[in-house]
Amino acid sequence: MSRLESMYRRIGAQISGLNWAVEVIADLPGDVLELGLGNGRSYHHLREKLPNRFIWVIDREMNAHPSSVPPDEYFLKGEAEAMLARMVSGGVRLALAHYDFGVGVDEVDDAEARRLSPAIRSVMVPGGLIVTQQRLEGFSLETGPDDIARGRYFFYRA
Repeated sequence: MSRLESMYRRIGAQISGLNWAVEVIADLPGDVLELGLGNGRSYHHLREKLPNRFIWVIDREMNAHPSSVPPDEYFLKGEAEAMLARMVSGGVRLALAHYDFGVGVDEVDDAEARRLSPAIRSVMVPGGLIVTQQRLEGFSLETGPDDIARGRYFFYRA
């Protein structure tokens, strides 16, 4: 499979997974977090699907398309571990997190995700969901939607 075809499958899985997660967390209290803004496509999608939730964003830089820039007060610029600690100290609790960090090298990306797992867990509400391409630790792995191939995306419950 070409990288372009793989990207197409990844985007489809991301949309399906986020839509599924939005339904699953409907009755949970808490905010939403986009870990890794990039161009802002998934943030924009979450904003449309969850208009009544606060959506936080953590990234090292602001490179989003102008239509996908979060409000200043919800954009935490810096290293994820420090920003997650800041959220905890501010009393922020999350029903949903979309972990979208990565450089595209599984070993590197999974190692960072495992390192950040305890910090992510510290801000999640019980039963909250994390949607990610990376393997996290310390969460219960969920099956997720049926239309996503195993291993393409992961769904974790706090």
